[in-house]
Amino acid sequence: MKVILTEKITKLGNIGDTVEVKTGFARNFLLPMGKAMRWTRENVALFEAKKAELVAREAAAKKTAESYVDAVKSAKLYMIRQAGDTGQLYGSVSSRDIARTLKEVANVTVTSAQVLLGSPIKSIGAFDTQIALHPDVIVPVKIYVAQTQDEIEALVAGKVLTFGTKKVEEEPAEEKAEEAKAEEKSAEEKPAEEATAEAESEAKAE
Repeated sequence: MKVILTEKITKLGNIGDTVEVKTGFARNFLLPMGKAMRWTRENVALFEAKKAELVAREAAAKKTAESYVDAVKSAKLYMIRQAGDTGQLYGSVSSRDIARTLKEVANVTVTSAQVLLGSPIKSIGAFDTQIALHPDVIVPVKIYVAQTQDEIEALVAGKVLTFGTKKVEEEPAEEKAEEAKAEEKSAEEKPAEEATAEAESEAKAE
């Protein structure tokens, strides 16, 4: 579908651009959200008549977005999640989760589409992503994902969490302990066996 953009859209175009988009994208997002209008000769004329107003609105939106930059940069985006022994999450952290947390900790409202995460986070760790407050206002943020607040604080301090090593380290220690007990038992049993053998030998001699 051919549309006229009424505001700047990331990776699509600037205000006033005429672009071809998928019909579903236009009908489900661009048109109902007022981000574009269907291209017709009448709408081209309408856009030109309203262009100054739309440009002013776009400038105001950018200025508003810039006012939230510091709040987003300082937001503590900490995600407490359950994970397995290898650090893999039972589930994931999505763009929607990050948008919700940003609202809770910084009172900044964004949609999941404005969280430029790419694919969901599926493991413990610290992850870099970006928040698009506006097509021209992109803020880098770091997401911390861990099982406890202590682990979160360790990640924030720059430490690397390791998984699957504790069990590996403990198993040899347990095996060694069992071996030591077996050796002690064997050492205790040996003199007893020798004493029994000597007694039997003496009895036969008599």
